[in-house]
Amino acid sequence: MQQNSNKRRGGARFALYMLAGAGLLVLMSASSISFGAADMDLSTAWGAIFRFNPGLTEHQIIKTLRFPRTIADIMVGCSLAICGALMQGTTRNPLADSGLMGISSGATFAIALAMAFVPGRSYGQTMIFACLGAAVTTGMTYFIASFGKRGMTPQRLVLAGISISMLFGAFSQYISIKYNLGQALAYWTAGGTAGAKWSELAIVAPFFLASVLAALALSPSVTVMSLGEEVAVGLGMKTSLVKGGSTLIVLMLTGLSVIVVGPVGFVGLITPHIVRYLVGVDYRYIIPASGLYGALLTVFADLAGRLINRPYETPISVIFAVIGVPYFLYLARKQRREFE
Repeated sequence: MQQNSNKRRGGARFALYMLAGAGLLVLMSASSISFGAADMDLSTAWGAIFRFNPGLTEHQIIKTLRFPRTIADIMVGCSLAICGALMQGTTRNPLADSGLMGISSGATFAIALAMAFVPGRSYGQTMIFACLGAAVTTGMTYFIASFGKRGMTPQRLVLAGISISMLFGAFSQYISIKYNLGQALAYWTAGGTAGAKWSELAIVAPFFLASVLAALALSPSVTVMSLGEEVAVGLGMKTSLVKGGSTLIVLMLTGLSVIVVGPVGFVGLITPHIVRYLVGVDYRYIIPASGLYGALLTVFADLAGRLINRPYETPISVIFAVIGVPYFLYLARKQRREFE
């Protein structure tokens, strides 16, 4: 009886925070569409959505720049936050994040190679390059972290990921200098959705939706994995399948995010911790709530980057770094005994 009561309370709390997050996301998205470097009143901005006039420059700005940019923010924030939740749940590592684990740097390096050696590539081919690069660095991170008598611990995994991230970041810079990529690669590494286009989002969207649905389907298994691999095995779970499935989802979502916005760190680190405080430790709640609040945080960060120093823009990677680095140090300090 008590257990059923706790479940009902947990479900009600989850529904409440999801409803509140959805309302805030709608409000923040409306603000993202309405405000930016170009000054225009709200009636003009929303007239572009409901009464589009191709002859008005303001309407063109909304339709071709701000609206797809807001959708890209939502997709990227949702993707990276879900990646962080999956990784933290399956590895039991509170510091797990696709940026810190070297996955984003691998995708960026693969895109740099594509720019240098496949100049006539399509957007779909770029997506394949990014996902393959993410897969390579993920494999390297896990392989390096598994060395030693203690095997692969959460802390060794983070240290290996940071090392791989720095290594492939340097490789990307080398490719950029050697093949004169310059501004072309800087577009990816700066971290921003200013160049998002409807045609590109249409290619990414099906893979994004499929990956999010797969993550939601996997969430009950991630809840069991978060209790410990020994417990999961004892309950009859095939942990290798859960780990493999979550890794594939993370690779896909991270690769898609790097294509759209470039390497943005700390979204997947911060969001699941905030959500876990709100909805509890059940990953059936954490994963969907992380997606929603990750989208909310990314839209907010992008809007803040546009308004802080108008008419110039601050990349969202900088906004999240300012927030994320102190939070990472705080989490690392909490875990310091395990590093010793």
